[in-house]
Amino acid sequence: MLAWIRNKLRPIEARSSGAGYTAQVMAARDSYINGRRGVAELTATVQSCVSLWEGGFAMADVTGTDLLTRQTMALIARSVALGGEAVFLVTDLGLVPATDWDVSTRDGRPRAYRLSIPEAGGGRTVTALAAEVLHLRIGSDALSPWIGTAPLRRSSLTGAMLHAVESALAETFENAPLGSQIVPLPDSGAEDMANMRAAFRGRRGSTLVIEGVAQATAAGMHPQVGQRPDNLSPDLSRSMTAETLAAAREGVLMAYGVLPSLVNRAATGPAVREAQRQLAIWTLQPIAALLADEASAKLGAVVAIDTIRPLQAFDAGGRARALSAIIKTLAEAKEADIPPEAVAGAMRMVDWKEEYCASALGTDAPKDSESSIPATTACGFPGALRAT
Repeated sequence: MLAWIRNKLRPIEARSSGAGYTAQVMAARDSYINGRRGVAELTATVQSCVSLWEGGFAMADVTGTDLLTRQTMALIARSVALGGEAVFLVTDLGLVPATDWDVSTRDGRPRAYRLSIPEAGGGRTVTALAAEVLHLRIGSDALSPWIGTAPLRRSSLTGAMLHAVESALAETFENAPLGSQIVPLPDSGAEDMANMRAAFRGRRGSTLVIEGVAQATAAGMHPQVGQRPDNLSPDLSRSMTAETLAAAREGVLMAYGVLPSLVNRAATGPAVREAQRQLAIWTLQPIAALLADEASAKLGAVVAIDTIRPLQAFDAGGRARALSAIIKTLAEAKEADIPPEAVAGAMRMVDWKEEYCASALGTDAPKDSESSIPATTACGFPGALRAT
């Protein structure tokens, strides 16, 4: 009976929720350990790719909402590039980033979140429904579709090799006796030899050893044979360090959708422009489309995000030639009194959508079903092409 009373009177132990300050410290420590283990987030190659993602998203054209500001887009790009997902709480004042979160799902879809919001005086915990949280994720699999994976997580072997090579080179340049030599000198007194050793400057990694003639004679060598300095610098070319480092960097660049030709010293203008198109069209724009769908579902408005136009990721000469050909075709069709439907059907055969062609020909065309932007603007037809 007394034991039961003591248990009832015992104070309840309060524990943290797991999404507060302790969780933030553990997450930061985990990021550091992962980096040392081979994630290679601290290398210049990865940070260059992340900067390209940040710049592309910060320059993107966002229509349909004012919440996705340029700074928010840059935060989303960095979070997705390093962590594979970005979580923001939707509030009246804008989107608030979350540093840590727990999610509950149903049918594999998020239903509710417990978010850790960063503050200058310490984080706070917020519980929100899935409709109140903007959650962008890339690289999800069927086992856990509510979790995203970063490009480095999907290519951990290449990231580990890059980190290992750069760490080995850093340790070599820090500890190896670069520039140190063994210098043969004539025999002299112990004091003179000590003064000679102390006279050498610029020693790195080890003390310079001065070999006398007597030692060479005792070793069975002629005093005048082999009297030349011996270099102690390690020969890194035999270990193929440069080739391994270049291959690892190229692998990480491709994991982020950046063509290795972009960082080639001999790259010319066409190669650089093609690498920019590759990054914008096949990497940034698909992620922007995923973000647009998520924002449209959570913000209550049709959101469209375009990274191709502001980054000039298109062939200007090819667009000009295509525009000239389209104008010429429309003028010839009008002179020949060809019905707009026939022209639209012909353009549909070359992958132009029917409503876009009809709008360009001057007929009534509906807007894009997934956007409030007129079809002519989304397709690329300028408004001057519309017949009056």
